[in-house]
Amino acid sequence: MRALVQADGRMLAPWDQQDAWVRPSGAPATVRSRRIRPNLTNSVGLASPTSAHPLAEPALSVMLQQRGEEIEAAFASVEPMLRRLAPQQFEGHFPQHAQRELARLGISIEAGELASSWSKPLDLGLIHARCVIATFCNLVEREFDRTHALLEEGEDAESVIRRFGFHGIDITSCADGRLGGVVDFILRVPPAIVVAHSSYGGAMFDVETALHQWEALELRRWRLGLPNDATEPTRYLKIGVYHFSSVDPRHQGCTAHDSDEMRAASALLSRLEEFAGAIQSTHGDATGVATLLIGVDTDTDAIRVHIPDAAGVVDVARFASSGILYGATAGLERDAAKAVIRAAVAECAGVDANDEATEGMRWLCGYLLKNNISQVDAVRASSDGRYSDSGHAEKLIVIGDPIDDVQLRNLAFHVRMDTVEQGAQDLDIGLAILAKTHAPPGLAVPLLVHVVYDERIPGARGRAMARACRLGAAVKNRYGATATAAGLVVQEVVRAEGRSCMELVDPRPKEARG
Repeated sequence: MRALVQADGRMLAPWDQQDAWVRPSGAPATVRSRRIRPNLTNSVGLASPTSAHPLAEPALSVMLQQRGEEIEAAFASVEPMLRRLAPQQFEGHFPQHAQRELARLGISIEAGELASSWSKPLDLGLIHARCVIATFCNLVEREFDRTHALLEEGEDAESVIRRFGFHGIDITSCADGRLGGVVDFILRVPPAIVVAHSSYGGAMFDVETALHQWEALELRRWRLGLPNDATEPTRYLKIGVYHFSSVDPRHQGCTAHDSDEMRAASALLSRLEEFAGAIQSTHGDATGVATLLIGVDTDTDAIRVHIPDAAGVVDVARFASSGILYGATAGLERDAAKAVIRAAVAECAGVDANDEATEGMRWLCGYLLKNNISQVDAVRASSDGRYSDSGHAEKLIVIGDPIDDVQLRNLAFHVRMDTVEQGAQDLDIGLAILAKTHAPPGLAVPLLVHVVYDERIPGARGRAMARACRLGAAVKNRYGATATAAGLVVQEVVRAEGRSCMELVDPRPKEARG
């Protein structure tokens, strides 16, 4: 069997692998799971793009594609509008005319900011950034249907994961915008079962923050029986998602890990282990928590699921690949294809396919692989198997609290942070990335500060506004003069938890607002 890790430390690309999984060292010889050797006859080991894959979810894929096109169209309309307005800026009543035109896109900008003179023309690079932020906020308030009700099985999401033995999934992905669709598109997991989703540079989440999120959920289980009663033998699942590039692995991988996928996977695995260890050391028992490591090929959206073995141990060099399983299951009936995935997962874990002790985790891994195969199929249908843009094309940066409402590849660079000092390293990466794409056309970098509050708590809104202002001021002080020559546009917003409406925050003193 070929090793999945090369001499230079990089993992083999899916089309170079002879097997989709590796038996862990010392695995019992009694394993009888079927070993599948896919026919890797084309560049990525996938079936013909004209075939109808049994695990494809065409209705859901069409809906997601239409949503993606709607999101892209909203941003694509900004530049043409500004180009049409630019030559008219010295005409009489231009601010009012521009306001009316921008209102057609749902964008509101004060007339004073649209006033110009022959000696001081409009800074369209800054206005463009304002329009991008406004467009993003409008899309959040659009309230897209994210229920994934069009999945062929049509099963209730909460019931599915309870059957697997879990009561909530906490996902941390890299802040890289190419993972912007990790929940809705790549993993196709209904948000009803995702209790938390955050993004950090290199997916290197803050252990204390993750610990507090787990504690809050467990408290709700004990006090309120939500999402299920604490007496039920279910677990909390923490998933870490790193990424790599199969097209240009040395340059288009994770910036936070210098495009070294082995380093990205190993560092995230260590962080997951630290999280489990933190629960063990502070609460004395980590049996109610499980962790899972997943890698995403940002060129194809195919995933690697690092299946834990019988002892719960994860190896970065041992995984099941959806890219290869796509080819292995093509041409089968749907139930037979799912059986192949279940056998592959058992083989990867080094256990018998009927092993009860590992059943829940194995079924969950199979569920994620099955879901992702439908995304791989969608990428093949729309982009011939690989995205044409392997690099970055993010439109803005979002910092503060996570925003999941609008998901799409290369939409935004998300950074979860409470203070700029805490997230400075991640924000440095995000600004460097957007500077490369925004500086050449003379555009300012748009940055949205997003803070969520619980409206049931007295004074929460005011405190959220103060926190948003502090974050915004810190960003301007630290990066205002260095983002791009065109500058940095920062907009602070607050939002009540569970609601879509965003409230703009004006950080200026009352006497300066006019």
